[in-house]
Amino acid sequence: MKNILVTGGAGFIGSNFVHYLLAKYPDYRIVAYDKLTYAGRLENLKPAEGDPRFAFVRGDIADRAAVDAAIRQHQIDTLVNFAAETHVDRSILSSEPFVTNNVAGVTTLLEAAREFKLERFHHISTDEVYGQIPEPKRSREGDPFETRSPYSASKAAAEHFVFAYFVTYGVPVTITRGSNNIGPYHYPEKAVPLFTTNAIDNEPLPVYGDGRQMRDYQYVGDHCEGIDAVLHRGQLGEAYNIATGVETYNIDMARQILDILGKPHSLIKFVPDRAGHDRRYALDVSKAKALGWESRHTFSQALEQTVRWYVDNEWWWRPIKSGEFRAYYEKQYGARLAAAK
Repeated sequence: MKNILVTGGAGFIGSNFVHYLLAKYPDYRIVAYDKLTYAGRLENLKPAEGDPRFAFVRGDIADRAAVDAAIRQHQIDTLVNFAAETHVDRSILSSEPFVTNNVAGVTTLLEAAREFKLERFHHISTDEVYGQIPEPKRSREGDPFETRSPYSASKAAAEHFVFAYFVTYGVPVTITRGSNNIGPYHYPEKAVPLFTTNAIDNEPLPVYGDGRQMRDYQYVGDHCEGIDAVLHRGQLGEAYNIATGVETYNIDMARQILDILGKPHSLIKFVPDRAGHDRRYALDVSKAKALGWESRHTFSQALEQTVRWYVDNEWWWRPIKSGEFRAYYEKQYGARLAAAK
């Protein structure tokens, strides 16, 4: 394992993983492959600019010729796939891009991995494939999938293909199912960066429903360490949950962001909930811990670091929120905020 292709490498978790690998493995060469759609940004990769061990390739994971060319040119032996449409709200507005990218794109990558006989194909999945989990249950890797959104359905379908390529063709695969990540370079359509940047500008924080949906918010750096552990020590053909094992109510997350920024709780606005909104995700992480990995940040530590990053890096998020994002935000939240409690 020396030459790693990180697909979706200009996105949130993918770019953080690129920086993580470059910092930890001086002998590795890292190639970020990304289509640069709205959430994939070259700005996310700025810290890697000029590093002779790093290269960027603009391409679509569904474009087999482009994928093959990148593998040949950079003598890739390992592929880590982050590339995906990831926002549940957008999947509800239109599911087609999620099928194209999250399912068809993954099969294209798997075919390339099979043809080039890569040493490892690692796929990034999500806790949302399990569906909502009632307390006190925790999802284990062998539990059935009960998807409830087009996004989670597309990620579950991708996993089925990954496992099928392991069984049918012997492609050496592993999968990680991560909980909600927070940290630098997170596109502000997601709750934590949206609430943080809105609060900085004294704009309302649109909290869905009663705000008592529970999520396991983990720091993106911890997630990268978990992926690394599975990539190097995980058993082929296996999936691993990566999370802190501690859940937080969304309303408590929103209040804590306001407290960090010294903003009033009156900025919170309860808006009509989205369709099929899962109430709780909770993962059993004992399998990943058996590899020697454990999340290092508490929720409070992760949230504090994340909020401070957005305070210190307005250059990164202000251009986003003044561009295409405005039209999406109005479509998603305009009527909801008008009906807010």
